[in-house]
Amino acid sequence: MQFALFLYDIETFHDQTEAEQMAVVGEYMAYTAELEAAGAHVSGVPLDASTLARTLMPGGAIQDGPYADTKEQLGGLYIIHAGSMDEALAWARKCPSHRHGGRIEVRPIPDYGD
Repeated sequence: MQFALFLYDIETFHDQTEAEQMAVVGEYMAYTAELEAAGAHVSGVPLDASTLARTLMPGGAIQDGPYADTKEQLGGLYIIHAGSMDEALAWARKCPSHRHGGRIEVRPIPDYGD
């Protein structure tokens, strides 16, 4: 069964020094390596700052930034294999985003076949 881990954080990454950013990147690389070693990693992507986003609204208008006006923004996601929601939550607890105070939405991905 596959699950999506949506990582929501207060955007401070781009305000950090390059050394601080590389330390954070290193944490995510280690987490990804752990997922890969366990055979749980399917894919994952970081996202650029939400200030660079544009949202297509109903009717065709374009809004600068994300649709949600919150402190936390979607910063990236992982797609993982897990045997259950509990196992997926256990992986989420190990994610650097969680350890740094971020929120992680864990959502099953339905399998509709081919």
